[in-house]
Amino acid sequence: MKARREVPASDEVVIRTMRAMDLPQVMEVEYASFSMPWTETTFRGLLRRTDADLFVADASGRVVGYAALWTVLDQAELGNIAVAPRWRRLGVGTLLLAAVIERARTRGVRELFLEVRVSNGVAQQLYQRHGFERVGERKNYYLEPVEDALVLRKLLA
Repeated sequence: MKARREVPASDEVVIRTMRAMDLPQVMEVEYASFSMPWTETTFRGLLRRTDADLFVADASGRVVGYAALWTVLDQAELGNIAVAPRWRRLGVGTLLLAAVIERARTRGVRELFLEVRVSNGVAQQLYQRHGFERVGERKNYYLEPVEDALVLRKLLA
């Protein structure tokens, strides 16, 4: 028997700019998503940077996902995107990725890059659906477990 996801129908997901007060909930998503999570200090530093944009997926006041983007001239990197386990495969990642792409465009970005674990097929499919193409590989990029990363790029211009 397959488990059914219990997500309240009344929970509308809204993508908005991350605020410092979101960090406790962002950290919950972070620890549930990554074997080597970013620290709260990392997020606080990104929130202060003028070249970075951080978004959260908000479902009735609860952070259920986030994305972090930083830009240098006409290039940007999607540093992280994560969705709370209970909210995965419900379109939250797609909403976050769309917000990142739109923000990159408004910043004049021509190329958007990211790295993804070679074993993360679900994320790779999401990125491919949004026009990302493989442009390289980084050997032993990830730790815990050690794994290669695929480098993906989306042309925006």
